[in-house]
Amino acid sequence: MLTNAFKQALQEKRPQIGLWLGLCSSYSAELLAGSGFDWLLIDGEHAPNNVQTVLGQLQAIAPYPSQPVVRPAWNDAVMIKQLLDVGAQTLLIPMIQNAEQAREAVRATRYPPHGIRGVGSALARASRWNRVPDYLQQADAQMCVLVQIETREAVKNLDEILQVEGVDGVFIGPADLSADMGYAGNPQQPEVQRTIDDAIARISAAGKAPGILTANPELAQHYLASGALFVAVGVDTTLLARAAESLAGRFKQQQPPEQSPGVY
Repeated sequence: MLTNAFKQALQEKRPQIGLWLGLCSSYSAELLAGSGFDWLLIDGEHAPNNVQTVLGQLQAIAPYPSQPVVRPAWNDAVMIKQLLDVGAQTLLIPMIQNAEQAREAVRATRYPPHGIRGVGSALARASRWNRVPDYLQQADAQMCVLVQIETREAVKNLDEILQVEGVDGVFIGPADLSADMGYAGNPQQPEVQRTIDDAIARISAAGKAPGILTANPELAQHYLASGALFVAVGVDTTLLARAAESLAGRFKQQQPPEQSPGVY
């Protein structure tokens, strides 16, 4: 059975440092898979990925120590089934608002009788086309479900979400949360930060893994010190864009273009 090393690390309370992938390229995914990050988030919500491009990135990352995490566009059982079949074992499900939605996400990752994942292992990379012995009996235990809370409604329902069996971790989405709280583009606003810190404490106390994304090194260290166990510290698109602008500006004796306020 293909052991989920990312899930194992969270269970052992070992902090995992990650990077967001939005370039939708297996070539850049492989380049970054060898750069030392513990996990790489393949984004299907805000980046133009589909099942085919996710598959290519999973294959590119596979030989490297970095562990892939896939974010589907929505909490959709059909979409989740396809991503699991091409080999995703860890999913970050966006915009979870309550315990029932969290239960639906977990059920989508489990085979019957514990869930609703369709059985198609003969066609699936996940089972290595039925070359993994007893895949159907063992797959559920290797699934890692991370649910994303990013609104005031979700924060209000956090304690109920944390009680859902099968939820391994809760990811706080600072961009959407700050926007929902009336501070779009400013997750460092004190009220937002208090909400995030409180959520991390509640998630940890419930025995789940807290996670977050921030490109601010001081904030990332703060979240790790507060108990966050999976923290993404950058985005590939941002790294490429800012480095390219800086290099061009250096030789053209001009300032890089002014950036609109952003989170990452």
